[in-house]
Amino acid sequence: MTDLVVSGLSAVLLALGCLFMVSGAVGLLRFPDFYTRMHAAGVTDTLATFLIICALMLQAGWSLALFKLGLILLFIFFTSPAASHALAKAAQHSTLRLEPGSGPRAVPAEAVGGQETQPAEPALEADAANGDRA
Repeated sequence: MTDLVVSGLSAVLLALGCLFMVSGAVGLLRFPDFYTRMHAAGVTDTLATFLIICALMLQAGWSLALFKLGLILLFIFFTSPAASHALAKAAQHSTLRLEPGSGPRAVPAEAVGGQETQPAEPALEADAANGDRA
């Protein structure tokens, strides 16, 4: 009976992981710019990998494979978001800068009651490691 429950739960986790992988791939194809595409890939990649490895851990049982899958899960859990952050930071320091007024603080004039407003300037952050690049 427990084998049936473990197999069913493992199948559900694998299906959810595959669903998130496919949604991340669709996000890569459908989103308009680099930053939104990278966000879709980074978030869904981490979550889908977590679900798939958890399903494999259920199937492995109490063995050395469970320990190895746990180490892989831990490694991916820390490196995937760090890699996405490093990629975004590198893109921001290159020619793929965000356009002024494209952030969440930019409010259209019709949302404020028809008044003309200037979009807020994005905050410029001084990066200690890359202070020479402006």
